[in-house]
Amino acid sequence: MYPVIEHAWNIKEAEALKLQHELAAKVVATDQLGEIKLVAGVDVAYQKDGNQLIAAVVIIDAETLGIVETATAKDIERFPYMPGLFSFRELPPLIKAFEKLQHTPDLVVCDGQGYAHPRRFGLACHLGVIFDVPTIGCGKTRLLGEHQEPDTTRGATAPLVDNGEVIGNVLRTQTDINPIYVSIGHRISLGTACNWILKFSPKYRLPETTRVADQVVKALLHNKQLNIQ
Repeated sequence: MYPVIEHAWNIKEAEALKLQHELAAKVVATDQLGEIKLVAGVDVAYQKDGNQLIAAVVIIDAETLGIVETATAKDIERFPYMPGLFSFRELPPLIKAFEKLQHTPDLVVCDGQGYAHPRRFGLACHLGVIFDVPTIGCGKTRLLGEHQEPDTTRGATAPLVDNGEVIGNVLRTQTDINPIYVSIGHRISLGTACNWILKFSPKYRLPETTRVADQVVKALLHNKQLNIQ
């Protein structure tokens, strides 16, 4: 699986900001999905004392949530740490991992933000646009915006609002457990995105896409034997 839009990654902050604004105009916020059989979860881990990044893409069966394939890649940091520009650090190793896949996902769930971003172009949007694949941003924490607390029952939502615009939903995936932050990435509506995240989260707060990808990168980062549960 290869990007359909390519651009340089070793660029200056001003160029990255300009590129974000240009690519944000390509985000599609409506459902343009086919049948969802395979879904990918992606995650990136940072080496504690060094400049290495480790990326993982895990393909799971959208119905059974069983693991179909895992691809990983290592890379070095190409872009400095700058809030709001994380995709320029994390996408290069993720692209390498996507290139190794034998299966093509119908949907990608990112451990991070999509439209719920200062320039409405977080990692999920960036990945979705350059690969032209439906994507969802699913963050453990809020980057920006205000919201009321959703009801305590599984499936409850509350809009995440920034400057009068709904930029995502706060979704309760498990009753009486802290909610997560869902936003569109590309080629999907917010309601559909929340429905899929809820389906991918039958037992835990985080969707299986995120849980498994996180386990993979952490195991590689610490050179441990992977034991996915």
